[in-house]
Amino acid sequence: ITAAMVKELRESTGAGMMECKKALSETDGNMEEAVEFLRKNGQAKAEKKANRIAAEGLTRIAVKDDQTAAVVEVNSETDFVAQNEKFQAFVEAVAEQAVNSSAVDMDAFMAEKWVKNPEETVQEALVEITSVISEKLSIRRFEKVTAENGIVVPYLHGAGRIAVLVEAQTDVVNDDIK
Repeated sequence: ITAAMVKELRESTGAGMMECKKALSETDGNMEEAVEFLRKNGQAKAEKKANRIAAEGLTRIAVKDDQTAAVVEVNSETDFVAQNEKFQAFVEAVAEQAVNSSAVDMDAFMAEKWVKNPEETVQEALVEITSVISEKLSIRRFEKVTAENGIVVPYLHGAGRIAVLVEAQTDVVNDDIK
């Protein structure tokens, strides 16, 4: 098992160097089996963290046209993780998933195909990022707002600690503002 193999596996999965080395050792250097090994190992890690409390985290908003927007809250165990670039990218992706979702509750949302990788569900993507970050993470809630006669205005406060969607309705549309 070479350093290049470990590097390749690490870049493709986001797992730690020692975890990648162990996965390659366990699978005799087979890259595909090592990825599956890491996925199963990640599931086991996520199950171990299930009883922990995730009360920190971020909110994010995704807007589609000016009439549809979604706000999501994704929690972590510590505020330190909320500053992690991978965590922030995941929260952004969850917001994009929510704005394009037809789900009306969390169970349906978590069972949807993940927009970033249609081979897995939102739940499986959450388990995967949990194994990479090594903290309990949870998608706590989401809300989608669609304005029929007007617009939806997003507001994000405190670097993502608070998020608000305001629906403004009107019968008058001023297209010719000069």
